[in-house]
Amino acid sequence: MLRVELTTQLLRIRTLIALACLAAVPVAAAVATAGNAGHRNGGNAGLFGAASYSALNHAVASLAFLEPLLLPVVVALLGSAIGAADRDWGTLRYLYVAPVSRRRLLTGKLAALGVATTAATLCVPLAGLLAGLVLFGWHGFHVIGAADLTAGETAVRVSVACGYNVLCMLSVATIAFALGILLPRGAEALGAAVAFVIAASILHGTTVLRSVQEVLPVHYWQLWTPLFDRAGAAHLGTGVLVQLGTIVVAVCVALLALLRRDPAA
Repeated sequence: MLRVELTTQLLRIRTLIALACLAAVPVAAAVATAGNAGHRNGGNAGLFGAASYSALNHAVASLAFLEPLLLPVVVALLGSAIGAADRDWGTLRYLYVAPVSRRRLLTGKLAALGVATTAATLCVPLAGLLAGLVLFGWHGFHVIGAADLTAGETAVRVSVACGYNVLCMLSVATIAFALGILLPRGAEALGAAVAFVIAASILHGTTVLRSVQEVLPVHYWQLWTPLFDRAGAAHLGTGVLVQLGTIVVAVCVALLALLRRDPAA
């Protein structure tokens, strides 16, 4: 099931185009700021101000830039497609006859979802790293107003940041996946998932409804950025718990939908 899901979803033209669009943004940003190589990026502060100092800086800045909206939209596309594709193609009932148990089907789809989400998330810093390597060179990770990070510190912090981002995107992916199973068409699931991301992002940007913000996974997505500040500390515990809780709820909804009704109907 895992191999089938990966080959049918990751190699689709729209998936490849979506991943190419993700990779194109860091490349375009690197070209636009190539004149600042080795220097501060204009008057920007933090990750964006230091983006032109090195390939590593540009990779992390690219992740911070794309994580709030474009990356979750692409992940929602993958999640809704994996959840709804078999029903859209009219092959879901044939899988049951094969026979493929519903739990096995869910396990295979969730494994493919995890691989696809990880690939989409890591596509961003990888593209930023390669583009930065060409235009900015390989230097130590620069922190504005502080000493450069050592190779060991950079490796640990970048690994934590990437892992946390994968977890955050998995929360969106599983929501889109559950919607793909629940709703009649994959396009409806994608629209609902994107609408959720946009609405949650708008709520996150407001100063009201604080209690609502705190239960939304979007609210905790950028908790990792302080890893690259002068203090170098980030409190990720609450964010991890919220993302895991969202994933568990979405997976349970998907499982109940598969077990209690015929999603091919």
